[in-house]
Formats: sequence, structure tokens, C-alpha cells
Amino acid sequence: MRVLLTNDDGPPGPDSPFIFGFYRHLVGDLGWDVKVVIPSTQKSWIGGAFHINETIKGEYYYPRDPDGSGERSKTSRPLKDGETSEWVLLDGTPATCTNVALYNLYPGLIDLVISGPNFGRNSSAAFALSSGTVGAAISSSLCRMRSIAISYGIVERPPPTTYFALAHNLSGKIISHLWHNWGKDEGGSRNSEVDLYNVNIPLVKGLLSDEGLKVVWTSIWRNSYARLFKKSSPSGVSAEPGGPDAHLGKTIIDSSHGSTDNSRNIEGNLIFKFSPEMTGLINPPHSSLPVGSDAWAFAKGWASVTPLRASFAEPPHHEEMLDGIPNPNTKELELVRLKL
Repeated sequence: MRVLLTNDDGPPGPDSPFIFGFYRHLVGDLGWDVKVVIPSTQKSWIGGAFHINETIKGEYYYPRDPDGSGERSKTSRPLKDGETSEWVLLDGTPATCTNVALYNLYPGLIDLVISGPNFGRNSSAAFALSSGTVGAAISSSLCRMRSIAISYGIVERPPPTTYFALAHNLSGKIISHLWHNWGKDEGGSRNSEVDLYNVNIPLVKGLLSDEGLKVVWTSIWRNSYARLFKKSSPSGVSAEPGGPDAHLGKTIIDSSHGSTDNSRNIEGNLIFKFSPEMTGLINPPHSSLPVGSDAWAFAKGWASVTPLRASFAEPPHHEEMLDGIPNPNTKELELVRLKL
């Protein structure tokens, strides 16, 4: 298997704790030929965006055991003692990384694109449509490549490191199963196949059990956002009403009623910082989760596999496509585990 591995969390570190171990599993345990092209810094919540006015610059990265920390170089060079491989870092988006890799770095040399594992779930529309992880997989599927997005849902903080290898192993089994049983979709641009799959694996104690996590076919939960940004100040201090810069919030309220034209001239009047209200996204009432959806499966502590179209639409769950596994959207849902 010739694999392109990308992500939206960037090179190994606190914001990207999974990619190096996952890479080692794909290469060492599964024996796959894996090329890694990832953003040089974290690019979460960026979806499938491309930077079209900037020149994309890159450098080489040489990860070392045990944690993937490594040296950067502007030019390619031989591996030094202790270095495991040569990766490519680009100062672009995840979608940019996949396109550059497929057409500029490794043209004709990739069979499958894997994006992830993301640090956090990408179940439900609100997360998936914003995700750089899913965005990269969509980007590569638009290049007529088989693509899979992998995300690890964080339940405990910090996530126990004992779960990591087990999650990598389960991801490898799911990817192998999908590769050998890739679904059909009449609307697919690539040989009438499913464009991509979105896989979510919760990092929970069930990974430690002899049985392991249940893995189920799901649809995507169509949820919605709450507030994503907070009022801020030039110093970066929150300017939410009642906070230390509450007067700025008051100015906006007054100006909205036309009480003053000078308020818009106050420096820092319109400054906002990304600070999402996550309660409804992370811990929605279980009663609100449609049975058979990815968020419903995550709440159960199960891994989910959701076939997607690159048009942000789901293909029908044909029974013949899934070897007799019933459609999870039917009212008479019979939960069936994905056979790996």
C-alpha cells in the first residue's frame, strides 16, 4: 500500500500527539509505504481552504524515536542516526498539503490518502465541515483518490497514552477493511465509488477490553453552531460584557442603536477572538442524537465509520455495498458491528 499521510495538527508535539505513533504503526506493523506531507504548524478549523495569494514554502523534517521530535532542514539530506524518515512540512493548509503531494511531490505514487489522526473528534456536521482533517480528505477525493479521515475523540484530558497504540491498531484494521471493501456510489467521480470515509474513534476505556470498541456504520449528525467568537480588546483581554473591558461591549450596544457615530472610531472597537461555545457540541443531550448517527455512536463509546461524498452529501447505504449490513437510517435499526 502506497499511502500519503497528512493532518491538520502539524508536526509531532503537544498539539499533534498522534501522527508519529500512527506513522510508525502503518510502516512498522502494516508494512505500508507512507509519505508524510503535513502543515508546518497547526491548521485546525480551516476546512478545505487553500491559500491562493501566498507562495507555499516548505522544509524537510526528520522525526526521531520515541516521540517524533526532530530536526528541520531547507534541503533534503541523508538520515542521521536515530532518525526514522524524511517528512515534508508546508506552510499551507491541509488541503494544500494533499494537492501539492499528489501532483508535485509524489505524482502517480499514491494509492490512498489518510488524513489524521486528528486531536479531537470530527463527528457531526459542525465539526466535520470545519475540520482541516476532513477538509484534506475531501481535497484528495476531489483529485480522484481514495481518502479516509481519522479522528480520535478526546474524553479524558489529557488522554491516557495507554490508549494511543490501541487506537492506532484499530485505525489500521478499519482502514484495511475499507480498502478491501470500498463501497460503491453511483454518483462517485472515481469508478462509481464512495468518495471518502470519515472515521471517529473515541479514546475510552473500551479500547483496553478484550472485545475492544464496537465499530459501526453511521450517518452524519446534522447539528449546528453556537457562538464561535468572543469580543476582544487590542491587548487580547476579553471584552465580553461584565469583563474587564465591559465598556467596549457597551459601546457596541450603544452604536447599534445609533446613539453615537464616534464609537466606531475607538481603536479596538471591532476585535474578536476565536473562543467557541462548545457545550452543545461536546456534550449534547443524548436524546437529541439521532440513532445511527456518528455523534450517537460517539456518545455510546463506539467507533464510527461514515461514508461521505465530496459534495458534502452522503451516499445511500446500499445493503449490497456493505455485505448485507442494514441501512442505519431505517427506523428498524439493527446495530451491526463492522466486521474487521
